[in-house]
Amino acid sequence: MSAIPATTGTSAAQTAQAAGTQPAGNTTQDSFLKLLVAQLKNQDPLNPMDNAEITSQMAQISTVSGIDKLNTTLQAMATSFSAGQSLQATAMIGHSVLAPGSALQLQNGAASGGVDLPQAADKVVISIQDGSGQVLQTVDLGSRAAGVLNFQWDGVLTNGASAAPGSYSFSVNATQGTGKIDATSLGLGQVVGVTQGKNGVSLNVNGMGTVALSDVRQVI
Repeated sequence: MSAIPATTGTSAAQTAQAAGTQPAGNTTQDSFLKLLVAQLKNQDPLNPMDNAEITSQMAQISTVSGIDKLNTTLQAMATSFSAGQSLQATAMIGHSVLAPGSALQLQNGAASGGVDLPQAADKVVISIQDGSGQVLQTVDLGSRAAGVLNFQWDGVLTNGASAAPGSYSFSVNATQGTGKIDATSLGLGQVVGVTQGKNGVSLNVNGMGTVALSDVRQVI
């Protein structure tokens, strides 16, 4: 009779946990019990498993079972949370949002954007640029407190002429004393749809493409 030593280093619980491709209907507990019975039947009579080792293996399978149940519960919670996020995100359709980006859409003589300041700034200056990166106008916002702020460009160029409607970009220069602040430029766009993917909920925003819900700084 072949013996299955009790000190092989692989317990019934560990073997059952590793059997991730077992047939449908076989639970982890079933696999553990079968392996444990096999170990008891084939144990060396001169070196039998003691009660402490059996108890230890039963404790292991209890832990594995508890982890499986916890994972199932967490997965259900995550699915429910994601569905709730999607439902809430649909309420944003038709609204405009500020999210990281530097695009400006000039329409009807106005273009809007935003800035996210991590700290108060003595001076915040917006530089409006064309497609080649040439600065067309600057907007001085003065001193501002930390947080999200909005700005608007009236489409007027430095020479007093009016810019043609279309797409432009902007950059932010924020300073505190002599030091530069790492401010984040925020593009403004209208939400036209919601998508739920493996990475969470995202918004389809005009002029900005796909924006993660977590990246939205402000809803207008």
